[in-house]
Amino acid sequence: MRKSLTRGETPVAFVQAILRAYEKRGVDPAPALQAAGIRGVDLRDPVGHVAIGPFEELAARAMRELDDEGLGWFSRPLPWGSYGMILRASLSSPTLGVALRRWCRHHNLLTGDIALTPRTLDGHAIISVHETADLGDLRPFCLVSLLRNLHGIACWLTDDRILLTEVQFPFAAPPYAEAFRRMFPGRIGFDAPQAGIVFDAAWLRLPILRDDEALRQMLQNPIHLMARIYRQDRPLSRQVEGLLIRAASAAEPDAGAIAGQLGISVRSLQRGLMEEGTSLLELKARTRRLRAAELLRRRELPIKRVAHLAGYRNESSFSRAFRRWTGQSPAEFRRQDTADWPMARDGG
Repeated sequence: MRKSLTRGETPVAFVQAILRAYEKRGVDPAPALQAAGIRGVDLRDPVGHVAIGPFEELAARAMRELDDEGLGWFSRPLPWGSYGMILRASLSSPTLGVALRRWCRHHNLLTGDIALTPRTLDGHAIISVHETADLGDLRPFCLVSLLRNLHGIACWLTDDRILLTEVQFPFAAPPYAEAFRRMFPGRIGFDAPQAGIVFDAAWLRLPILRDDEALRQMLQNPIHLMARIYRQDRPLSRQVEGLLIRAASAAEPDAGAIAGQLGISVRSLQRGLMEEGTSLLELKARTRRLRAAELLRRRELPIKRVAHLAGYRNESSFSRAFRRWTGQSPAEFRRQDTADWPMARDGG
């Protein structure tokens, strides 16, 4: 019986896709495979496994050696630095919604083989991939990599682990579909009309927290953003966030209550969160930020009521905090379009 993928593994099918990119360019991949440390694996078996570290090294080498960050997906290469360039153009955006619109627009200028379309529908943000050319046998690897990159960028820009409602792919579930489920924090759908990601539109209001220096540091190892779920190495933070999200908004649990639900001491909770680069205070602030945006979209609720439900003593303190997050007052937020994206007129 074939063993299941572990968190630190990726299917050989993804390695095969990179090798096909080398083949399309007439370049021998053997030196790159050796340098990446991929050995002792049957590269003819698409459902075999390789460690994630060597795979990331192979992908990074391929992008540089082939001078194509698209790894052969498109009819013309995306020269090394293309994704860094379009990401830099999004850094000055006030919110994630604006940043993703810019990113999609600039990506559409890089290649005519696909078109990224952002829109909102029934409180959900949707980014769809419209294929305008035949992507050939690299299609699955192209679409999964593109959506992983898009989700990783959104998380990195806001320094938040954005939860996905659904990720859709326009092909049948492959034998290595388990890998897709490990790459995306959301429901996976196959045989969809087109590829795309769906998430709560409230995330679009998060402020952009990165700058040029942060981008420079991230670009020293950008493959992590594409290959791994953001903050996957922070399991305690994810558990605490889940408890805070599920808690009644007017009764936000304190450190003792959270530690008790997790079966650990308060000291262990605080130390564990510190080791993961965060704190309970920071996680509570993020949860309040998301909850506040969700509540403000319910226009029937007075802002004073929203402030209370978001965990603030009064409307003034809530308004000050909300302006720090978004650069807008709650009232300005409401006057603006719900997600500042085109509204979908159907379910497509």
